[in-house]
Amino acid sequence: MAMNTIIVPIDFSDASMNALSFAAEMAKRASAHLQMVHVVTPDGDESNAARKLEAVEHGLRKTFGADLAFGASMRRGNFITALQEITDFQSPDMIVMGTKGASGLKRILIGSNTVNVIAHTKSPVFVIPETARFENFVRKGKNRIVLATDLDDLEDESALDVLKEIALLIIDPKIWVVNVRPRKTELDYMKQMARNALLSAFSPEIETDRATVFSGDVVSGINFYLNEHPDAGLVAMIARDSGQLIQKHYTREMASHTHLPLLVLHDVKA
Repeated sequence: MAMNTIIVPIDFSDASMNALSFAAEMAKRASAHLQMVHVVTPDGDESNAARKLEAVEHGLRKTFGADLAFGASMRRGNFITALQEITDFQSPDMIVMGTKGASGLKRILIGSNTVNVIAHTKSPVFVIPETARFENFVRKGKNRIVLATDLDDLEDESALDVLKEIALLIIDPKIWVVNVRPRKTELDYMKQMARNALLSAFSPEIETDRATVFSGDVVSGINFYLNEHPDAGLVAMIARDSGQLIQKHYTREMASHTHLPLLVLHDVKA
């Protein structure tokens, strides 16, 4: 599967502009169409927003030229409703959204809009902290991709397609399938098979390996793993409406803590 359309909601904040830059680099490399979306609040200044959006378009043309295909749209009203209408019409391969926060080990505070998008959309959502840069993947050896999973069977095997496409944009990527589970527990046969299936889903193009973190708390376990592996550049999680371990609750909680780009995939029945 190839990425065709990436949607980036922007509010002209530093966080959303950083997410736009990140998404534009991905779209250029994947030959995908980048669609910017700005939603004007009911009491917002539409003409001022239009001028800002035009300036952003000019900046993209100046930076990327013919290497990037992009468009922009503006809506008035409720953000989630407007974005849902656009995604229903365009069926994007991914939504890219920025988060605000401090650098280093301080917590990234995710905006309520991003949390709501994760909760309501079925499209993959790529959460980009304000301090994250796409160049890190190619300049700083941030090639470890952490797929945190409860090892439940996927209802939709294509849910991993976007992760594979993003991984192929990174130099020498390696995907680690990381399972967090309580101490003194073992994987049953079905979960071992599910892990093997995940590992094979990315081969032969991408190298894979497995890791286990023993912890009673999923997010703490993932953060422990990330702290032990500074070469990690991307975290991926699967959101489900049901399940025992990693549900939408955990993906949203992780999004509020991560200082790394977080890809939230949705396992949805066809």
